[in-house]
Amino acid sequence: MDSSSEPIVFFGTGPVAARSLRMLAESFEIEAVVTKPRPEHHHGDVPVLTTAAELELPVVEVLNKKDVSDKITEAKFKSRVAVLIDFGIIVEQKAIDAFPLGIVNSHFSLLPQWRGADPITFSILSGQSKTGVSLMLLVEAMDEGPLLAVGECDLTPEITTPELTSQLIGLSYALLKDTLPKYLSGRLAGTSQEKVASVVGYSAEPTYSRKLTKEDGVLDWSKPAEQLEREVRAFAEWPKSRCVLGGHAVIVTKARAESGEGTPGEIWKHDKSLGVYCAKGILMLDMVKPAGKGEMSTASFLNGYGKDL
Repeated sequence: MDSSSEPIVFFGTGPVAARSLRMLAESFEIEAVVTKPRPEHHHGDVPVLTTAAELELPVVEVLNKKDVSDKITEAKFKSRVAVLIDFGIIVEQKAIDAFPLGIVNSHFSLLPQWRGADPITFSILSGQSKTGVSLMLLVEAMDEGPLLAVGECDLTPEITTPELTSQLIGLSYALLKDTLPKYLSGRLAGTSQEKVASVVGYSAEPTYSRKLTKEDGVLDWSKPAEQLEREVRAFAEWPKSRCVLGGHAVIVTKARAESGEGTPGEIWKHDKSLGVYCAKGILMLDMVKPAGKGEMSTASFLNGYGKDL
């Protein structure tokens, strides 16, 4: 382990946090891991708890923001700074102030773009060509704190949320590895998001993401095909893009937008190709997953279900 000379406390709960924690443990001494407990009656994986156990790290389990404040102030950690990634609980100023240098939140967008709960998905949905990671000093207001560093990442035309997430986890780790020692030594201070945006050359106008719902995954043919193609990539992990074709419920796992005019929702079929007319263009379905079946090509789907279309 090539650890920095000072310990840090890690806040995180979800799978992105677990992968980040494993990387950070290679370069930093982790004094403690603050995370949600295993939900009652939950028998599946609990990513951060599992990772912390494997790395033999002390764990502080918290249920809500009051619990965070109470347990963090009681703990009296020696760490001067904490790192927060994919935590899922609001952190009050009382807990932030328990660390002399505060809490550094690694947020997966170029702030002030896509403040909120799901910046990765909304970066893809928006059709933008670039996103990144922002290291922000946590404040109680939502994602409005000053920035310590930003790193950019190009969005390729076919990238999916899982692929982009992996890239941003790696970028986040590289930024933290480089930035935290500078911040701890007093060589770096926070800068307002607006000033950073103006220097780097992207919009200082805030945009906001939100938590997705299962209904977001229903393909709406009254939208343009180009937008639906982005949804298929953005919702690849959850909630997944769903529709009904010839009476069969399917998940669309790969698609592309092509030109064409027709009644929205009407099926377009030719040889071994399948698409659906949208408000503008045709959403060509390249890979689908019928209910109860594995993922298959459109040609295979047409062989089995084409008679119903």
